[in-house]
Amino acid sequence: MAKQNPFKYFKTSPEVIRLAVMMYVRFPLSLRNVEDLLHERGIDISYETVRFWWNRFGPIFAANIRRKRIQSLRAWSNHKWHLDEMYVKINGEIHYLWRAVDHEGEVLEALATKRRDKKAALKLLKKLIRRYGEPEYIVTDKLKSYCAAFRKLGLTGHECEGRWINNRVENSHQPLRRRERAMQHFRLMRSLQKFASVHGSVHNHFNKERHLYSRQNYKDNRNAALAEWQQLCAN
Repeated sequence: MAKQNPFKYFKTSPEVIRLAVMMYVRFPLSLRNVEDLLHERGIDISYETVRFWWNRFGPIFAANIRRKRIQSLRAWSNHKWHLDEMYVKINGEIHYLWRAVDHEGEVLEALATKRRDKKAALKLLKKLIRRYGEPEYIVTDKLKSYCAAFRKLGLTGHECEGRWINNRVENSHQPLRRRERAMQHFRLMRSLQKFASVHGSVHNHFNKERHLYSRQNYKDNRNAALAEWQQLCAN
């Protein structure tokens, strides 16, 4: 059965929709900032249209990217996970965003919860194992909830604990924090979950770690990532 074209009933070209979604998710811009930047390019749309596009196509694009990432990660099992949680205020109430990154700093999973306990840690680990299989090492910040979840899943021999060795995931919070400030925080937990999942996949796609490459190699990788983005969901 052929896949349905997600752009089928939209008058706007897919190129414009992809550009708007990329600008809003990837960069710390508000909806109105994206509207103004597109206007400078001769594209006249409302910020509410940008909101609708990102809500409609963001998860579709993210799922497409994630599917390819999972296939590459499953090809080799000697990988390491870094787990951490960050505080997020929603309507003045503290919530928690559990995040997992791999040894290269790319986001594997994000999970929004109301509590910071064993149940939440167990849910995160089950999602990770279901998608990527078991890792060789899991690095945490000594939170007791992780230890209880490891015992439940039989992963007690995989954990690594330490104060500084988990900087990989703690540094990865920064792009999401910048986006949170630009959006003037989240108002619903499901909005946090949705945006964190989409943002993680888009960040992975364009994060080429420029400090590891020469200028020419970085430009080539960046052009390849942009060309691949422009072909997402293309028939």
